[in-house]
Amino acid sequence: MFSGSIPALATPFRDGSFDEAAFRKLVDWQIENGSSALVPCGTTGEASTLSNAEHHRVIEVCIEQAAGRVPVIAGCGSNDTRNAALHMNFAKKAGAAAGLCVAPYYNRPSQAGLIAHFSYLAEKCDLPIVLYNVPSRTVTDIEDETVVELVKKYPEQIVAIKDASGDLSRVADHRMGIGRDFCQLSGNDELWLPHNAAGGRGAISVTANVAPALCAEFQEAINNNELKRARELNDRLFPLHYAMFSDASPAPVKYALSRVHDWFSPSVRLPIVEASEASRKAVDEALEHAGLI
Repeated sequence: MFSGSIPALATPFRDGSFDEAAFRKLVDWQIENGSSALVPCGTTGEASTLSNAEHHRVIEVCIEQAAGRVPVIAGCGSNDTRNAALHMNFAKKAGAAAGLCVAPYYNRPSQAGLIAHFSYLAEKCDLPIVLYNVPSRTVTDIEDETVVELVKKYPEQIVAIKDASGDLSRVADHRMGIGRDFCQLSGNDELWLPHNAAGGRGAISVTANVAPALCAEFQEAINNNELKRARELNDRLFPLHYAMFSDASPAPVKYALSRVHDWFSPSVRLPIVEASEASRKAVDEALEHAGLI
């Protein structure tokens, strides 16, 4: 259902509020530069600091501005199952293609709790679900057996996974347990190349925020089995992948976007603060290495 270079969009703020004009420009720029889908209100979009009204407005603006040119996978995750369902139902009405649903954070549910959480979402809304496994942030890991059980239980509802576990063996585990056609997307930019080699379809990427054309070209090279070209592009992008996490995310990527576009502010919301001097230096060097500044 999804493939390619899919940016997990940063949410621009100006004077403490959602900068809708900048966000619309970002959406257009992403589509014009080859992004195959868009993810508003993910981790990079600072969803955990958005009110529900803001969260829904960001989704709504993204869908409006994309205007059907690419699908929108709306961030719908929450550590409150009922609030996640509320997000999903809003996203469905707004025209999203799917909802990105992270494992509930802080609560630390068991695997049985995860199955109950995602089952509730699948049964309360018919919006397709992209599972999001990022145990470094949520503490809870959506284990392979749990993913297989959920997809077999709801094959029409749970259509993909964004895996940011860092464990490349999971691609094969999911293929063996679910089938080769199940859509697996990398959630780690630095593992994008080997994840695709193992059977992935693309990435939901932080780096694609600031380097959409390069990321799209990289994915195209992989799809065309142009390994030499893919490696060259990977080498060009690799420092940027790490620079994006040289400070608490999304401060580095917002700083990077402010270097590339004068209309994008590096502002973040507490408890995140703007990128440190060391982080800004790492980002500048990586942008230069990639030929973006």
